[in-house]
This record gives sequence, C-alpha cells and structure tokens, in this order.
Amino acid sequence: MRSSSTARRLALLALGLAIASPSAQALRCGNRLVSDGEHDSDVRARCGEPYWAERSTRIEIIGRDAPVELQREVEFEAWYYNFGPRQLLRRLDFRDGRLVHESTLGYGVDEIGSDCSPNRFAEGMDAGELVARCGEPVSRQRLTDTIVRRPAPGIEQWQGVRREQWIYEFGAGRLTRSVQVVDGRVIEVSLEAD
Repeated sequence: MRSSSTARRLALLALGLAIASPSAQALRCGNRLVSDGEHDSDVRARCGEPYWAERSTRIEIIGRDAPVELQREVEFEAWYYNFGPRQLLRRLDFRDGRLVHESTLGYGVDEIGSDCSPNRFAEGMDAGELVARCGEPVSRQRLTDTIVRRPAPGIEQWQGVRREQWIYEFGAGRLTRSVQVVDGRVIEVSLEAD
C-alpha cells in the first residue's frame, strides 16, 4: 500500500513538472519565451532584431487544370540570433509570419564578424553562421532557379532556388575565398589568390 501511494505521488510530481516546464521547442530571450506558432512580430518584440535574415517564397497551385485554380504565395523566412560566445547561435524558421521551427548552430560570437579566418569556411555550414563569424561578404552575386514539384494530381509547388556566390577577402595579400551558397547553406568553398 505504501509503495502504491509513493508511486502515485511521484507520478503526480512528474506530471506537474512536465506541465510547469517550458516547451522543448521554446526559445528563451532574456526572461521571455517564444515557441512554435508565434507571430514574427511577437518574436521580434521579445528577442529583438535578428543579426541576419533570409527570405524566400513558394507558389502553391491547387486545382491545376481544373475549372478553378487557386494560386497562393507562401513566404518563408529564416532569422538568426547571436546571444554571445557562451550560448549557441539560433535559427528561427517562419512560414507566412508564424514560427514553425527553431534550431541551434555553433557557439555565438562576441561581435558579428569578429571570429573569421580563411579556415573558418566549411561546406554544409549555415549561411547565418558564416555571417556571424565573418560578417557580410564584400561581394554577393545572386541567381534564382525555379523548381516545380507536383506532389499529387492537380497540385503544383513552384519554388525558387537561391544560388549565390559570396566573396570574402583577407589581408593585404588579397587572399580570397569564394563561397557558393544555395538556399542558405554553404555548398562549396574555393580559394583564390590575386
């Protein structure tokens, strides 16, 4: 009998802690929390301006080849936050102004662009993390391709693929890194010397 009541109390305590604790998907900005589903304006009010943001759109077509077709533009944004070198960089993904996903990157920096060297560039790195470490590039060339997906009969999704070439220069010897970025991710890094 005694072990049954102890087990019941422990279960109630665990349930209470689970209810009282913030969501695993919640981001703490100072003493305020933001979580999935929040509006971008609420996130900005609680966390401030991101140090870097990227925007893309996709056109969704429902009823293709039908008498009535619905075309809807969906907007995606990725915001990046730096809370200092003892915390991880944060990426917040929004769809149509609502927070849908949060992820962590490497450790933050004291100041944006203050932790850069020619060896810092890595394929697979998030563009926002590259900006945190090295700042904005001295040159940025953009191209956009479009991919059309047809996930089901009568449904199409038109999505732009952002291809960019970023150039970073180092020192008087003009050591240059050329970085290929596709949809916010580093896919290739090459060294160029003048």
